[in-house]
Amino acid sequence: MLKQRIITAAVLLAILLPALFYPSYIPFAVVMLVLIGAAAWEWGRLNGCGPRLSVLLGLEAVALCALSWWLGLLQQSLPVVWILAGGAWVLGGALMLRAGVAGWPTVPRAVRLVGGLLALWVAWLAAVQARVVGINFLLSVLVLVWVADVFAYFSGRAFGLRFTRGKLAPAISPGKSWEGVWGGVAGVLVLALAWGWADRAAQADVASLYSRLMARGWWQLPLGVLFLTMMSVVGDLVESLIKRSAGAKDSSNLLPGHGGVLDRVDALLPTLPLAMMLAFL
Repeated sequence: MLKQRIITAAVLLAILLPALFYPSYIPFAVVMLVLIGAAAWEWGRLNGCGPRLSVLLGLEAVALCALSWWLGLLQQSLPVVWILAGGAWVLGGALMLRAGVAGWPTVPRAVRLVGGLLALWVAWLAAVQARVVGINFLLSVLVLVWVADVFAYFSGRAFGLRFTRGKLAPAISPGKSWEGVWGGVAGVLVLALAWGWADRAAQADVASLYSRLMARGWWQLPLGVLFLTMMSVVGDLVESLIKRSAGAKDSSNLLPGHGGVLDRVDALLPTLPLAMMLAFL
């Protein structure tokens, strides 16, 4: 299993890193287009769609993103999109987690499919527009989610249930603890301060998310970091809830050793549009 995970990770990095650092944003946009199409196919399968309908959902996601690209949305300011997407994630995520696993099947399937399709489209739009802004800005958002996940894992293993009596969401994801969440927040806060300092020292041409928050007042940095880290946890829990409702361990087997695409990007789905909202409104 470990060998499989390493090989898959190496292949993904060999594709993603050249696309990310290419002078033009186009290769990255194409790679993300493929990933979003695959994630939409997985979304259809998790929501009881047959093979044909799941493929159709994947094609619809690709077509929606490609249409947005053709219409020039990547170069436009989209404050209304970020506000609506952010509000939907905050409100919808809270309602879903409150309803729990049993509440998900009660939502009409058409609503679930359209909602997932829109969430994936907005995530693609936010990721590629962040790349258009600059590599430094996009990386600062991506690394935030990765650092939150890594620190949450290790702090959860080291301190889980030592300071709190209950787990974070035992009916949805029994392995997660509040100690893990706060460890993730602490890790991201250190990252944000170090990244912001590095931006100033290097006089970076493109400001990171952290530099943009700090420029509007020092207090916006910890608040923004706390909010985005919490929403990355919401994205993770929402996908776990849906998989548990579907009786699935992973969203698919597209990435051997890692599960599916949704398993890798679940925390990014709310974080990307919310980061765009915080940085540019």
